Amino acid sequence: MGLLIATAAAFAVTERLKLVKSPVYGTFVSKTLSPVCSCARGKATVAFKLRRADDLTLQIVDAHRHVVATLASGRREPKGHVSFVWDGRTDEGTRAPDGIYQPQIHLGRQHRTILMPNRISLDTKPPAVVSVTLSRPSVSPDGDHVGDSVKIGYKLSEPAHVLVYLGDHLLIRGRFRKPTDSVTWYGVVGGVPLKAGSYTLAVGAVDLAGNQTPVAKRKQVQVDVRYIAVAPSRVRTRPGATFVVHVATDSPRYTWTLGHRHGKSGKAALKLAAPAGAGSYALVLTERGHTARATVVVSGGGK
Repeated sequence: MGLLIATAAAFAVTERLKLVKSPVYGTFVSKTLSPVCSCARGKATVAFKLRRADDLTLQIVDAHRHVVATLASGRREPKGHVSFVWDGRTDEGTRAPDGIYQPQIHLGRQHRTILMPNRISLDTKPPAVVSVTLSRPSVSPDGDHVGDSVKIGYKLSEPAHVLVYLGDHLLIRGRFRKPTDSVTWYGVVGGVPLKAGSYTLAVGAVDLAGNQTPVAKRKQVQVDVRYIAVAPSRVRTRPGATFVVHVATDSPRYTWTLGHRHGKSGKAALKLAAPAGAGSYALVLTERGHTARATVVVSGGGK
């Protein structure tokens, strides 16, 4: 009978405790902090609501529950919302080492100490770019849906958003925070296709704490923006003789003009007959408004 009474009493106490509301509620604690990032995550916010006024002490403790920083000590706070900011420094004024920290609340009038479950990850190490690969060496942003894009594959030292730059211009910020993935570039800047040429892209990353890969440590890759190209750019031949130029384009058809003649072709090796008269002629190849030129020098007077 005594055991039953004790069990019932313990059950009643437990159920009553379940009904007691926590003196702290409505918490918000920053998940990450990088005091060196010069960004919005350079400080961590610790905010919550008090159910009633109290003498508040708020400290930041490490994984061993050692006090690292004191944000408030016995400060009288009314009930309602309170907010504090931690800049990542210790009570001695030095920067706390990278690691996991938690806020700890002591309510003097209620004689209660609460270790908040919210974890703050202090991280000052920027993500490194391990490797970068290209699905193809060139891109042709001419709108024909052939070769209009290039995939940039990457591997990072940690989960982070990849960043792709052309000079100081940010071309791409990856949507996902993955250590290994790829993004697609369409050969455009600000929605405008680039002119034909060779461009150097720089690949970096930004992690959840706001740390960015230093400029000097971004990986560089070369991408050619090409619409149509011809080689060689200068041909020497005799009147009426057949010559060959090699045409590089992702378009199935292109037009050509040589002197008073013109035509269409889709061949990578374009064979043409030289004009009958000696002189210098412009061979012009056109694909969707883009051109490539070669000079055809005819000499010999037909001999």
